[in-house]
Amino acid sequence: MGVNHADFLRNRRNQRLHWIAVHSLGLALGVMFLMPLVFVFLTAVMSDEQALTANLWPQEWHWENFAKVFTEAPMLRFLLNSLLYSTLATAFMLVSSIPVAYALAKLRWRGRGVSFMLVIAAMMLPPQVTAVPLYILWARFELTGTLWPLIIPHLFGDAFSIFLLRQFFLTIPRSYVDAAKVDGCSEFTAMLRIVLPMARPGIAAAAMFCFLYTWNDFFGPLLYAGENQQSWTLSIGLASFRGMHRVEWNLTMAATVLVMLPVIVLFLFAQRAFVRGITFTGVKG
Repeated sequence: MGVNHADFLRNRRNQRLHWIAVHSLGLALGVMFLMPLVFVFLTAVMSDEQALTANLWPQEWHWENFAKVFTEAPMLRFLLNSLLYSTLATAFMLVSSIPVAYALAKLRWRGRGVSFMLVIAAMMLPPQVTAVPLYILWARFELTGTLWPLIIPHLFGDAFSIFLLRQFFLTIPRSYVDAAKVDGCSEFTAMLRIVLPMARPGIAAAAMFCFLYTWNDFFGPLLYAGENQQSWTLSIGLASFRGMHRVEWNLTMAATVLVMLPVIVLFLFAQRAFVRGITFTGVKG
């Protein structure tokens, strides 16, 4: 029994060493990714005198720094603006991009290939190229100083989201749609009741990409809402946080943690659907 127990412990130790060897690269990359986040968090709970000094571990834990962030700047308003921008933009993107992606993937119609190439071309077009004419357009509608010039365009589709959803829709066999149409469903009903439930991972991936992009967007809010502080998002508020009063790096890092926290929580809850959506996208061309 003693020999068997020793062999069991030896095999278990060998299995652990084998697991570490196989995943060593992933563990190293994970540590490299987490170190900046740990540094930001530890600095956020330091005193102002200790922040950015050689002592990397907090001598005293100042959890009140997270509350001070909301008193030093109107971060709550910036948070609500970011939520409004990201939520509405993501919802509008899904409403407009899903039918277009479905038509490009499942319907047969003249000009489909050309339309898909236009979507690809729109993906390659830098947003700075159209910034000036679009700004003039929205200025004539007197919408500058607000976030609506950034939200409304998502009602007309997003090139990357259309491409991503189209590639995922291609992985769903056409036979499911044909069977639904034999039962009397229209093309639109088949899309809603058959294709969309099966495409939830792809839709979740497209929604997360759009939400993360709009949440971290700095150029757009600065261009259209920079003149009106009431419409600032967290990205602009965080960039200007240092100069509002004086440079307090512990509070700056605390504000950074608050900006990162929602997207980290969102990714953790939607990680499985997000990974599945990315994995199955692009299987068919």
